[in-house]
Amino acid sequence: MSTATDAGVDEPGEGVLETRGIEPVPEDERTGHPMQLFWVWFAANISILGLPLGATLVAIQHLAFWQAVLVAILGAVGSFAIVGVISIAGRRGGAPGLTLSRAVFGVRGNAGPTLVSLISRLGWETVNTTTAAFALLSLCAIVFGTEAGAKNAPALTLVCIGVFVLATVVVSGLGHRVLVAVQRWSTWIFGALNVVVAGNLIATVDWAAVGAAQPASVGAMIAGVGTIAAGTGIGWANASADMSRYQRPSVRAGSLVASAAAGAGIPLVLLISLGSLLSAGDPTLAEAGDPVAAIRDMLPPWMAVPYLIAAFGGLLLSNHLSVYSAGLTTLTLGIRTKRVYAVVLDVVVTTLGAIYFMLIADSFYTPFIAFINLLAIPTTAWVGVFLVDMMRRQRYDAAGLMDLSRSSSYWYRGGVEPRALGAWAVAIVVGYQFIVAGPQGDVWFSGVWADSWLGRNGLGWIVAFVVAGGLYAALGGARGGRPTKEDVR
Repeated sequence: MSTATDAGVDEPGEGVLETRGIEPVPEDERTGHPMQLFWVWFAANISILGLPLGATLVAIQHLAFWQAVLVAILGAVGSFAIVGVISIAGRRGGAPGLTLSRAVFGVRGNAGPTLVSLISRLGWETVNTTTAAFALLSLCAIVFGTEAGAKNAPALTLVCIGVFVLATVVVSGLGHRVLVAVQRWSTWIFGALNVVVAGNLIATVDWAAVGAAQPASVGAMIAGVGTIAAGTGIGWANASADMSRYQRPSVRAGSLVASAAAGAGIPLVLLISLGSLLSAGDPTLAEAGDPVAAIRDMLPPWMAVPYLIAAFGGLLLSNHLSVYSAGLTTLTLGIRTKRVYAVVLDVVVTTLGAIYFMLIADSFYTPFIAFINLLAIPTTAWVGVFLVDMMRRQRYDAAGLMDLSRSSSYWYRGGVEPRALGAWAVAIVVGYQFIVAGPQGDVWFSGVWADSWLGRNGLGWIVAFVVAGGLYAALGGARGGRPTKEDVR
């Protein structure tokens, strides 16, 4: 009997170019170790965008510096610990996160979570591309005396976007082995530049304002933790298994959690803390339409060049991982192409987005980040369901993950696991009732309980997580559906 199998099943190769699609990696090819993941997560989070995140804690949440540091630790390290927990599934199944998600939601029911993940990845890639192009545009203005404004130099703007996109495709398209190597060695280069820049930024700190700041309430700290978690680890949760699928089966679960929590936590805590220091004396950083330019203006002219290089490099390292993951997510959605072509397709979308926001739109960061934050609700709802399923599932059926026909062990009912998909959908609806979506003065949506304590403190994503996981567990999870092959071994 012939079966309908998934797209992106290239033959695995041993060369530099990764030709594997989303099919599970055979155990004899899983040779990775946790330190590789440490460097991957470290590199993906040395982006300069951590500074305005920290600025929001002081300028908007009104936290004292010590509170901002504590919130950064809880929000960044804690959320990436969750990323590490989900990466355990990648070690078990050897497949990307959204591909493993088929075992939870069914081969058809998984389309919803996969689409949300793809939109999230494309959104953040557009943020990275736009911000990096602004940085490169500023660098050209300093070195060559060209126009610094995007709309005043449209041809140069297109070149800046193209340079960033090309650098992204070269690494992300080549695949896992090249990605791991580039992330590791580039961390040292751009990390060192960030240290130099940070040292100069510290010289601009208004220490009197830092010392005079009064502590905020516990509620403000809780809201701050939510802000940091939603802006850091939560956005990476459904991509964590994409890298850990190459880890040795013998790698301990605790090591995977530690590699993600420490790898991302160290740079994020340092950058977020520095951002909170800077904002104590200059709260405009939290509201800057172009945070790269706002921070550049705090530096002496001679330091602007290494700063802009560090900003560009940090954004590039983050984009490498995001585009690689988006390519795998595109294949999981059912687009029939090779992984490297899926990467190209994704960057075409983000390139068009960057062109629109730089050359056509009047504003970008505030409304777009508000839109991205909306995705925290369905993402954490997926995390809740997926984690509950992980507690009961030790193995994944490789053939079932790739088989989209009725013969798949993950077909369930018409290709859908109704309890998982139902719990996810209910959690999204409930979670959105606790949020206000959209920038100030232009609210897109306000939930029924947005003015509650949970809503005011930005904890709608926590509600979504608890409702999704709790409801899925109460309904019995996937174990009550059609038996999978590993269940009958």
